[in-house]
Amino acid sequence: MKLFQGGEIASEDSPFLQSADVLVEDGQIKRVGAGLEIPDGAEVIDCSGCVLMPAMFDVHVHAREPGQEHKETIKTCSEAAINGGITGIVLMPNTVPAIDSGGLVQTVLDIVAEKSRIQVLQTGCLTKGRAGEELAAIAGMAAKGVPMLTDDGSPVVDPRLLRRAMEYAKDFGLPCASHCEVPTLSGKGAINEGPVSYRLGLPGIPAISEEICLDRDIRIAQYTGAHVHIQHVTTSRGLDTIRRAKEDGVRVTCEVSPHHLIFNEEHIVDYDANFKMNPPLRTAEDNERLLQGLIDGVCDVIATDHAPHTIFEKQNNEFAGAPFGITGLETAVVSLYHHFIRSDRFGWDLLVRRYSAEPRRLLGLEPVPVAEGAKAEFLVFSTEKTTTYSREFMRSKSANTPFIDQTLNGQIVGVVRSGEMLLQR
Repeated sequence: MKLFQGGEIASEDSPFLQSADVLVEDGQIKRVGAGLEIPDGAEVIDCSGCVLMPAMFDVHVHAREPGQEHKETIKTCSEAAINGGITGIVLMPNTVPAIDSGGLVQTVLDIVAEKSRIQVLQTGCLTKGRAGEELAAIAGMAAKGVPMLTDDGSPVVDPRLLRRAMEYAKDFGLPCASHCEVPTLSGKGAINEGPVSYRLGLPGIPAISEEICLDRDIRIAQYTGAHVHIQHVTTSRGLDTIRRAKEDGVRVTCEVSPHHLIFNEEHIVDYDANFKMNPPLRTAEDNERLLQGLIDGVCDVIATDHAPHTIFEKQNNEFAGAPFGITGLETAVVSLYHHFIRSDRFGWDLLVRRYSAEPRRLLGLEPVPVAEGAKAEFLVFSTEKTTTYSREFMRSKSANTPFIDQTLNGQIVGVVRSGEMLLQR
């Protein structure tokens, strides 16, 4: 039995924090209220200066296992998630081998059962080996409980094959997640095409590479009646396309990453490959439009696209030759607080809605409110402390993040799941 005393509770339903104590017993929240009496034998946890909120859930994560365990494993990935206040993650299938059959899904689930302290779901491929030539074993993967299908990182170039994949996915009630890119337009690009790419002498990736594919995939979803989930939206025009499609009744949802809200192409200095990602950082105007889309609800969820790489890959190569991707699980909540909540750009309710409740609803799961009768699955966030993202602090195997060695306002001081303290600082 634990009594979390003296904190404030954040909810998706209100921009205001509720001052209250929280009593947890047998994995459930038994009571919520101000000035609760301390039951006999209860452990009291001082939450003064802290916000208690539902634990986060990330629908776009790369754990690299099987096949690239030198970058990340399911164990280190799940521990990184806990370090970031996240108790549920959804793994992408672009491993080695790619997760394109029920047997491979089961292999991952077996590792999860042994190694992870949080909920880990595994997506399945749309096409065999993510090669874009023939459909993957969708029925077998659906039988193993995949929540979503995607060839993440490799768009299905053949629209006829994508149509068939969406029709199958619809039959199984599964969303199709789409990494939107026209490979021939992106070419060997490394950053957003524009004045910055010209100034740095780097090949650019034009915004239309994302926008043309995004429009195509939405139109195929509209034709088939399937649910398409657009991954990591980065451009204002792409966001406008999604907004219009939603107004037309298309089953389309989308995600935005913290780094595409916070950073833009102007932050790329000294050819630091920790700012290299795909889709690339766009413009300051895109930052603002994406933020407004998140506030308005055009962007349904926040997701990190956590993509670990080794120091050698990121720092010992020229920028153009370094791999795309940054880590994000450990930095998301604190960076969003530091850049947006602290300055009143949006409130705690939006963070809870877009990074905890709606990601779970997207996959048919129940949210985890900090409320009486709910299961105890929440984080404790100190607004008075700071977080320094040193290599020693981070639990991921990799530290390819723009936030490395930066100090941000806010700190996750506790994570609770099923009544167990997964993290307590």
